[in-house]
Amino acid sequence: MTARESARNLPPLPRWALWTLLAIPWVGHAESLTDAWAMALQSDGTVAAAHSERDAADAEHTAALRQRWPSVDLNGNYTELQHAPQFEFATPAGQLQAPIWRHDGYATAGADVSVPVWTSGRTSGAIGAAAAGVRGAAAQEVGSAADVKLAVAESYVAVFRARRALAVAESNVASLKAHRDDVQVMYDKQAVPQSDLLGAQVSFANAQQQRLRAANALHFATAAYNRWVGQPLDRAPELDEPSTTPAGDTGEPLEQLVAHALDRRPELAALSAQQEKFEQAARSERAQGLPQVALHAGYSHFDNQILDRENFASIGIGFQWRVFDSGQLEARTSALHSHARATGQQLADFRSMVALQVETAVLNREESMARIHVSAAAVAQAEENVRDAEELYANGLGTSNQVLDAETLRVAALTNRDDAAFDLLIAEFRLQRALGDL
Repeated sequence: MTARESARNLPPLPRWALWTLLAIPWVGHAESLTDAWAMALQSDGTVAAAHSERDAADAEHTAALRQRWPSVDLNGNYTELQHAPQFEFATPAGQLQAPIWRHDGYATAGADVSVPVWTSGRTSGAIGAAAAGVRGAAAQEVGSAADVKLAVAESYVAVFRARRALAVAESNVASLKAHRDDVQVMYDKQAVPQSDLLGAQVSFANAQQQRLRAANALHFATAAYNRWVGQPLDRAPELDEPSTTPAGDTGEPLEQLVAHALDRRPELAALSAQQEKFEQAARSERAQGLPQVALHAGYSHFDNQILDRENFASIGIGFQWRVFDSGQLEARTSALHSHARATGQQLADFRSMVALQVETAVLNREESMARIHVSAAAVAQAEENVRDAEELYANGLGTSNQVLDAETLRVAALTNRDDAAFDLLIAEFRLQRALGDL
């Protein structure tokens, strides 16, 4: 094998090596995709915000539940009068005046305990709305985590794609350099025209530019991956290629996959919970215009000199029924019902979108698998084509352009092979996301 052949030859990817796309001598513990997901979920702001929203929903649910519990209000007041009034009584002995307070001011204080007895559904509606909010926030958190995991997986695979592209570019540079050197030797012997040498030199220069672009693309891909996992952008991570086939490769019919996605997608659960939240909130709002009954118990202090005591305990039942509010409750209830209808319409539309996403992901996966089979054969043919072109050129039966064209086809075949394999990886992860299994 010549130096040119050894420099450009890249081993073909067998079918079983789909997940071992790049052989790198790892040292120590390499960063797996599971590690990357864990780091991203710890550092991503969107996931943190979704978690905070879930905490807020839990707190709102707790607050709604405790509307059924007793509440205690403390109150106090001190009033200073310019001239304190007095009681005045007419007696046979004349007018008798008695001060109400010792001074020109008085103090009052009290404590009131209130327990709702009947709220016509206001409290249960608020609790139902808060519970639906918790379910919706939990589904949103799951969806946010799945979006981040998909983005990290794509960024993770992009690093391997960029590395393979750089390896192909370096192979192309080495092959064209060897060809340029051979043409230079032949030109020095006046065995080939100058145009052959110029063409080889230009092709070699173009290959060097492609290698620079590939190296720059690798830097970008690595920086993007580091950003997702919350690491410094200039870090050079040691990555471990995925070693297991994603669960999306089930071989199930499309109808079953769509049904699975409709049952599992967190976005659908979030929209359904939001619709229920609006409906329960409308029920609670409407109930504010119905009878409200509460049990009250209190203890009060009234600073005075004319009553037999200053401290009083009390217990009673309060009744309230808002019979007219100029249509405020009706308008707010109507608005909540409209929100519920709008969410239901969004839910129906998103169900159709989920079906389209699943079908698209399945078709992309099948296309990538078919491309892998085609590209594997094309690589072998391209390698053979380069060897034939070189042999013909060396024997004076071919042209330098034939060698350069053959090398271009070889690079295209290698690129197509690698793209098909990496596209299959991405298609698998996107199918998992579409199914709600990521």
